[in-house]
Amino acid sequence: MRVRNALLAATFLAVPLAAQAQPISGFYVGAGAGVNLLQESDISVSGPAAAGATRAQRSGTVDFNYGYAGVISLGYGYGNGVRVELEGSYRENEVDSISGFATRPIRADGKARSYGVMANALYDFDLGPGSFLTPYVGVGAGYQWHEYDSVRARAANGTTLATIDGNDGQFAYQAIVGAAFPVSAVPGLAVTAEYRFMGTLQPNLDVRGGASGTARGSTDVDNYNHSLMVGLRYAFGVTPPPPVVAPAPPPAAAPAVARTYLVFFDFDRADLTDRARQIIGEAAANSQSVGSTRIEVSGHADRSGTPQYNQRLSERRAAAVAAELERRGVPRAAMAIQAFGESRPLVPSADGVREPQNRRVEIVLR
Repeated sequence: MRVRNALLAATFLAVPLAAQAQPISGFYVGAGAGVNLLQESDISVSGPAAAGATRAQRSGTVDFNYGYAGVISLGYGYGNGVRVELEGSYRENEVDSISGFATRPIRADGKARSYGVMANALYDFDLGPGSFLTPYVGVGAGYQWHEYDSVRARAANGTTLATIDGNDGQFAYQAIVGAAFPVSAVPGLAVTAEYRFMGTLQPNLDVRGGASGTARGSTDVDNYNHSLMVGLRYAFGVTPPPPVVAPAPPPAAAPAVARTYLVFFDFDRADLTDRARQIIGEAAANSQSVGSTRIEVSGHADRSGTPQYNQRLSERRAAAVAAELERRGVPRAAMAIQAFGESRPLVPSADGVREPQNRRVEIVLR
């Protein structure tokens, strides 16, 4: 209960700091820590340590106290909600009790640890404009070493019944459910809260029987972990959205009738087509014939991709058109070059829609 309350408190404390959620595009790093519950493990001793014992005398169950867990990760986001990452993790729990071995009560001590690497695939859910969090789910696979550090089962009189030691590496798998809360004060930084289930195939560990430990054997153990963690994640290359450039005030004199030319682009491109060069040529010729005093070159993009990427794409498109105008004799000083990203669509559309008429540069002669 205390762990759940701590996670909820961390979540609500993060909300006032949260910015609008954005999908990750590019590399990121993350780290988290929290509480770990290692499920009880059935053990059944085999080999010389179990010689002469009945089934009841060589079987038992190990229970664990709550422990702790930590992870670090390096990942990459594709800008569409899909992320992949490489993770290193560590978990540790102390033994609470051991039952079985046909003897009660049994005193117990020792620790269990798991550590290794995992490769994860995750998906972020886009909740739309204005959302201050991004829920996500994921799955992973990898390799984990599971270790028992002097786990001893003792009879009530102190006699050692069995000691389990050693470590064994096995294939591991996990499931992840979480949410990220972006921090507006630091672009790219987010607070994360998540639940993880991690399990492995059964490790096989050494067993020494009796007080002298001369009778040796082995046992398979279970390794199923439930972790609640909070952490931080930082995505590289995230910049705050640029302010919208205010339109220039109209001239004091009676303005002439503005002429507008639209230059369209292919999806995710900023190079000029033959038709685009023809339109730019007409605009350049008319600017000289009518004696335009101001030429506005405004780049735009559709809503496919992140706002940051679309801002840069609209800047490249505006720069390409301005360069062609200059090549055709229009002085660079006469141009006002602007970029609006996806903020001023010609045709309103939902996020993620590839709208051809929004992939444009507007040339306005004034």
